[in-house]
Amino acid sequence: MSVPHKMKAMVFESQGKPLVLKQVPVPEPGDNHVFIQIHACGVCRTDLHIVDGELTNPKLPLIIGHEIVGSVVSLGKNVSEFKIGDKVGVPWLGYTCGKCKYCLRGEENLCENAKFTGYTIDGGFAEYTTADRRYVFKIPAGYDDNHAAPLLCAGLIGYRSYRLIGKDFETLGIYGFGAAAHIIAQIAVHQGKKVYAFTKPGDKDGQVFARKLGAVWAGDSTEQPPVKLDASIIFAPVGSLVPAALKASDRGGVVVCGGIHMSDIPQFPYEILWEERQIKSVANLTRQDGEELLEIAPKVPVKTEVTIYPLERANEALNDLRSGKLQGAAVLEMGG
Repeated sequence: MSVPHKMKAMVFESQGKPLVLKQVPVPEPGDNHVFIQIHACGVCRTDLHIVDGELTNPKLPLIIGHEIVGSVVSLGKNVSEFKIGDKVGVPWLGYTCGKCKYCLRGEENLCENAKFTGYTIDGGFAEYTTADRRYVFKIPAGYDDNHAAPLLCAGLIGYRSYRLIGKDFETLGIYGFGAAAHIIAQIAVHQGKKVYAFTKPGDKDGQVFARKLGAVWAGDSTEQPPVKLDASIIFAPVGSLVPAALKASDRGGVVVCGGIHMSDIPQFPYEILWEERQIKSVANLTRQDGEELLEIAPKVPVKTEVTIYPLERANEALNDLRSGKLQGAAVLEMGG
């Protein structure tokens, strides 16, 4: 196919300002890179944290977006695992050094020299991108572009959070029932777990949505569930939910914080942490997370709920996410 020299992109220039639609140069793939025509890109809460200045060191100017789905246009030197036309996805973690102590012990998600799609390297709110071949995943059959996009971050971080529970369990609390929650809830239910969903106070629509996906109970985040929970995942970036989840936890319970940013956690009594309860946080993802999720998703099958916006309406999508208007995930569609 003929590739233009310029492409449309929604560019982030500085905190507090809306993204700007621009014509920018089309990137060129280097060695070990895949050149991709983007068809869809999910809109993630992390994008909001960048735009709102809560993540403070973005590359500027920046093309945000890290839930990329597209097709392979060309391959850089040394790339043999993909072919032209493959449908692929690109996640948040975009590069690791392979040399630091974390990479050497299999914890590439903690790499000291990592680069991140849509944060320190340009991402997916555009028509084309290039990506390190190590962090490009083949999209499983059965998913169209728009419905596959949320799997690349909401799905991956949700799945890593789920894995970090790290033990056999029966009851799972999910705090903040948005894009990540609606994916992991389906996997948990499929595996026979009892899901208890917590939404913003008064969000009855969200609670109905959670029950529709198989939650045995859904209520306000200010409520205590009817049973003690073996584990909880907190997706909402609200620090006060940590002591709330601990109070809801059974002995030996695990509380996993699944976000990259969270407001301060308030002081809480040791009593609610005692009895070997644990608090864990999630950072980024590993390739194993991606491979496992994309193998599991079609078996469930995970069905993503999406609201679609054209690329030019990226600011509207961000605003709708910020205000809590969305059920499921927002996805930008590139068109053409």
